[in-house]
Amino acid sequence: MLSTSFALINNIIPSKDTLDTIEQRLPLKLRANIINIMPKILKPSFSLLPFSAQKSALIPALSSVFREALEDGDFEFLQDKWLKISVTDLGLNWWLSYDHDRLIMASPDAAIQEDVSFSANGDDLILIAGRKQDPDTLFFQRRLKIEGDTELGLEVKNLIDAIDIDQLPSTVHNLVEFSANFIQNTQDCLKSAQQ
Repeated sequence: MLSTSFALINNIIPSKDTLDTIEQRLPLKLRANIINIMPKILKPSFSLLPFSAQKSALIPALSSVFREALEDGDFEFLQDKWLKISVTDLGLNWWLSYDHDRLIMASPDAAIQEDVSFSANGDDLILIAGRKQDPDTLFFQRRLKIEGDTELGLEVKNLIDAIDIDQLPSTVHNLVEFSANFIQNTQDCLKSAQQ
């Protein structure tokens, strides 16, 4: 199923070179508007996306990214613990745990009480995934919030620091890399224009 999803994505997403060309040709103001309006466009769609669809996309993607860590048992600290991830500007909340050597996801209807939570807007999470920002910097800038069990939060942060997006299929890798570059380049240009 995951390979079918990635094949579908591969047919929809333009090549990396095409994406880079698009970014270079878009005026800065338009790029900034795209970044500002995208959460407003996506939020209603995500609110209609059933839990089963979110789970069937998120768990395989995370399992792919963290394949080595899962094989090494690096997620054992999450056994019988729950991590809540919130994408604040999209209104998305996911509860993740670890059981029987695999990641699991609880439905929002399960009313799980998380042990630790991470929350940030989508742009900042993309910047983390694309290695344009590190979680520590965003945490100290109060753009990444970590609440709950401090020790558990540190373990999760260390796993985030170890994310290897090269583990993703090339299409998804290219999309994450393009999105992170697009956001970072636009933010940098906006800062330069204000000086």
